[in-house]
Amino acid sequence: MAGHSHWAGIKHKKSKADQQRSKIFSKLSKEITVAAKLGDKDPAMNPRLRSAIQTARSANMPKDNIKRAIDRSSINSESNFENLRYEGFGPEKVAVIVEALTDNKNRTASNIRTIFQKAGGSLGTQGSASHNFNQLGIIKIDKNEMKDEDILELAIEAGADECKSNSDYHEIQCPMKEIYNVKKELEKKITNFMSTEIEWIPLNRVKISSEKNEDLINFFETLEEEDDVQNIYSNVEFTK
Repeated sequence: MAGHSHWAGIKHKKSKADQQRSKIFSKLSKEITVAAKLGDKDPAMNPRLRSAIQTARSANMPKDNIKRAIDRSSINSESNFENLRYEGFGPEKVAVIVEALTDNKNRTASNIRTIFQKAGGSLGTQGSASHNFNQLGIIKIDKNEMKDEDILELAIEAGADECKSNSDYHEIQCPMKEIYNVKKELEKKITNFMSTEIEWIPLNRVKISSEKNEDLINFFETLEEEDDVQNIYSNVEFTK
């Protein structure tokens, strides 16, 4: 769960490989279960579920885990998960958006508020931080799937606004309402998708002095370790 607007894309993660993998699988499983519960259990008929499964495969999540997550959507009929968004300001007053998937919004709100407060930040109201961002559809594709010039042409033909490539993946940007239409066109030529998400892209970045990096990294890591948190976005720009 990383990207150019996610804090995780620009931080140096401390190595807790097994623990981190377990957390990632747990979050991905929850998304698969909710996607299957809210729509068709056939990925071909459910774009959200199909994208969740593709993201899970990209994270090397075992097939059995994916199947159990889909099956759980029928068993856990009493659990009502909600997608919630929290906005606030972290250390150094950087703008932060936290997306959560929870079956107990009071618990989640309390936990997230405590994390902000302990870091010297504050949780705000809806709109307090999000005006610093734009929402875009972001589709990430493994770099080995296609050459840079070919993916750019395909992305434009599919209706995307922009395509950027780095050493690891191609990133296709499109209006958030068009993300599954663009994805459907891309699927005619591509099978290996890393992720398909609506992301919050900062309009401007806030540069932070290097001596403050550790405080911010610890804050973001604590948020990420919260079970209900799915995605974290910030307008911070770390300096070396």
